[in-house]
Amino acid sequence: MQLIDEAVQQGARRSSACEQLGLSVRSVQRWRLSPQDGRTQVQRAAPPNRLTDAERQAVLDAANRPGYASLTPHQIVPKLADEGVYLASESTFYRVLKAAGQGQRRGRAQAPQRRALTTHCARGPNQVWCWDITWMPSTVRGRYFYWYMMKDIYSRKLVMNEVWEQESAEHASVLLTKGCLREGIAGRPLVLHSDNGSAMKGATMRATMIDLGVQPSFSRPRVSNDNAFAESLFRTAKYCALWPERPFDTLEAAREWVQCFVQWYNEEHCHSGLKYVSPAQR
Repeated sequence: MQLIDEAVQQGARRSSACEQLGLSVRSVQRWRLSPQDGRTQVQRAAPPNRLTDAERQAVLDAANRPGYASLTPHQIVPKLADEGVYLASESTFYRVLKAAGQGQRRGRAQAPQRRALTTHCARGPNQVWCWDITWMPSTVRGRYFYWYMMKDIYSRKLVMNEVWEQESAEHASVLLTKGCLREGIAGRPLVLHSDNGSAMKGATMRATMIDLGVQPSFSRPRVSNDNAFAESLFRTAKYCALWPERPFDTLEAAREWVQCFVQWYNEEHCHSGLKYVSPAQR
C-alpha cells in the first residue's frame, strides 16, 4: 500500500501502479476499507449433506470388515452395492479413511515406485543408434517387404539398411553385426534404441547384442514418439520425391530403391536437424 501511495504522490496513475505490482485496483480498494482479512473469521454453516458421526463410523466399519480390509474404496463401493447397501461415494470413503488415519495403501501390494526415466545423449558418432522396421508395399495385395534400418542419432547417418520378405530377430541380428563391423565399433560402448516389437526383443537379437557389447534401450509402453528419429526417417523416405508412385514388383526392386535413397540421404540431403548439412558432412 505504501508503494502505491508513493507512486500516486509522484504523479503515477493508481491503476498503473497496481498493474506494476500485479494487483487489481478493486483488491487495493477493498484492503483500504477493511485492512483485516475477514475470511479467516467468518462463521460458515455446515453443509446439509454432511455426514453425521454415526454415518462416518458406518463407513469405517464397512471399510474394516473382514474381507474388505484389503480392498480399496474403488472395490468396496460396488461390493456393498451388490449387497444392496449404499453408505457413501468412493471419494467420501477415501476422505473418511484419510481423516481417521487410514489413508495408507491397503492390501499386500507394494506401493508403486517412481523411477527416473532412462535417457541417452549422443555427444559423438557411433554412441547411440536407433533402428526400426517399416513396410514397403508390393504389387501383390497383402504382401509387403520389410525395410530394416539402423541410424546413428548424432550424425543422422543411415548405418545399415536391408530389405527382407519377413520380419524376424535373425535378420535384425545379422544387420547389427554387419553395422558394428562396418563402423569398427565391435566391443565398444554403444546404445541401440528401438521400440518393443518382437524382432527387437527376440532371443537371437538379444544374444547378438550381448556378444557385441551393445546396450539395449526400448521405448516406454504406449509412448509412440520415443523412437522419433527412426519414425522421422521413414516419413522423409515415403514423402520425398524419390518414393515411387507404384508399389515394388520384386524384392530386388525394393532393395535397389533403398540403396539409392540411402546414398541420397547420407550424401545430398540437407538435414534440418543438422542446420542443413548432410549426415556425411556432420
